[in-house]
Amino acid sequence: MPTRRREGASVRVRLALSYAAVVVGTGALLLAVVAVFLLRYVPAGPIDAASGFVPNRGDLVRAFTPAAALAMGVLLVVGVVGGWLLAGRMLAPLDRIGEAARLATQGSLQHRIRLPGRRDELRDLADAFDGMLDRLEAHVSEQERFAANASHELRTPLATMQAMLDVARATPEEDVPALLERLHAVNARAIDLTESLLLLARADGRAFARERVDLSLAAEDAVETLLPRAEARSIAVDAATAPAVVVGSPTLLRQLAANLVENAIVHNLDADGRIHVGTGERDGVAWLAVESTGERIDPADAETLAEPFRRGSTRVHDRGGVGLGLAIVRSIVAAHDGALVLRARPDGGLRVTIELPRVAR
Repeated sequence: MPTRRREGASVRVRLALSYAAVVVGTGALLLAVVAVFLLRYVPAGPIDAASGFVPNRGDLVRAFTPAAALAMGVLLVVGVVGGWLLAGRMLAPLDRIGEAARLATQGSLQHRIRLPGRRDELRDLADAFDGMLDRLEAHVSEQERFAANASHELRTPLATMQAMLDVARATPEEDVPALLERLHAVNARAIDLTESLLLLARADGRAFARERVDLSLAAEDAVETLLPRAEARSIAVDAATAPAVVVGSPTLLRQLAANLVENAIVHNLDADGRIHVGTGERDGVAWLAVESTGERIDPADAETLAEPFRRGSTRVHDRGGVGLGLAIVRSIVAAHDGALVLRARPDGGLRVTIELPRVAR
């Protein structure tokens, strides 16, 4: 809840008064200098002079005081008016920034400040605010797409199970064991999807304990676990791993390696496919790379494959997966302050590389 504050003088009023105070104070100082350092040398009593009347100190003070008072009044007016105008000009960018902030709190993220002029503190603030709105709008759009896709993906198995049950109810002679088998398969897909969504939320929230993890061990474990699936599709898998020690969640990093290898299996060629898995360290980072054969991918589309529910080909939907493998990888990499690079291979397939900050062994 926003803090309730009492009404106070605006910043423009305070700046105008401050400017006026400086101007009047400067004028008063100059007048004081005149009074102290000039009038002190004029005698206070009558001055005898053969040439005629010569004003003494009292005469000069009486003549000087009205003019000094008028000058102080003029300085006060000029200070207030000038300060008000200058403060308004200087604070105009803050009004635009404040309006943009109010629109953002109301849910409008399309508005941008785009403050013109040369770089200064206020324009740096406006540019930073525009950048924040860009990132926030992109994040909200991504979350909206994710919610829509997740709703559709969750609805599909439920609708399929409902249709199977309706058919079974309409045709009692339906083979019950076969129906149960199909229902089990559809239910297993729904469970996999739900678990993937939970894992994605956990990675995005960074709610995990950190400890030392060797990516080479995680990669070798993933290859060993998924090798039977690769062999069943005649896919050759080779691994060339070297120590790559990072600090992070062992569970999430093992899941990351498994997702990369599984994605390479699912989206590989129908025959004579290959997968290469490698790990190592270079230039202060630990890396894990999975390169696989497969269909040709447009290089411009490679980076979009990490979006939730984005699949590389419509021909592989029956091979398993829920479209969240690389999205989970991207979230896990981001939670570990790393980088994910997806590059299409010239002769077909994909190379996925992750880089995480390494630690000394």
